[in-house]
Amino acid sequence: MFPPEGKGFIHYGDLEEGLGHLLIDIKPDEVYNLAAMSHVRVSFDVPIYTGLVNAIGVTRLLEDIRKISPKTKLYQASSSEMYGSTLPPQSETTIFNPVSPYGCAKLYAYHMVRAYRHGYGMFACNGILFNHESPRRGETFVTRKIVKAAVRIRLGVQDKLFLGNLKALRDWGHSKDYVNAMWMMMQAEEPDDWVVSTGFTYSVGDFLELVFSKLNLDIKQRVVLDDSYKRPNEVPALLGDSSKIKKELGWEPEYSFDDLVTEMIEEELRHEKSKLKR
Repeated sequence: MFPPEGKGFIHYGDLEEGLGHLLIDIKPDEVYNLAAMSHVRVSFDVPIYTGLVNAIGVTRLLEDIRKISPKTKLYQASSSEMYGSTLPPQSETTIFNPVSPYGCAKLYAYHMVRAYRHGYGMFACNGILFNHESPRRGETFVTRKIVKAAVRIRLGVQDKLFLGNLKALRDWGHSKDYVNAMWMMMQAEEPDDWVVSTGFTYSVGDFLELVFSKLNLDIKQRVVLDDSYKRPNEVPALLGDSSKIKKELGWEPEYSFDDLVTEMIEEELRHEKSKLKR
């Protein structure tokens, strides 16, 4: 039985325990594994849990698919954090050098996907996604944190924004573009690994300046730098080379950096204004 168009069913599971029962019940054609302990900074506080979910959990999923549903295709959400301190630009052939528990666990899962693909002939691919954002981004992530604080300051309900490292360089894209890339990977004739990125890099400071300029706010008056927000090990610069997926699958991003920031601000303004009306 399939749900009505545009609808879906929610099934509960845990990567730590395995998802074999869901594979038996659902019999999926495709599995997109986006589950993870997803916050890089927090991974330093809970490194063992991060490994259990992001590394061992993926291995359990691979084993469940191999044993229960070997024809099921698997998409694994890999991460640009696997490159760590390796200088950009970063492509599929760039050396990985993760510097966080999150990046290390993601790299373990990346290699396990490749091992199962080559060893058992499974359709399993890694999408090495660089930073991707949207208005739905969690509030503890720096992009949403900046946008939310700036909007609240503009509306008079917040006074200051506290941040750590403004120099970190990131390749930011829109989640809609990246989800499209995920789907395209799963429709490929053969499974492989692909980098997904915009090919442009901006610092956290650049992101901050663009948001504050669009809302006519003064950074010097409103932003406080606090070292407690910095990571023990920082990834200095990420800049992806997505030539492979563009050539082989025809993927192209549709959203610009400015488009992304504008959409996040507009959605945050609507959200915060609706709260004030209650």
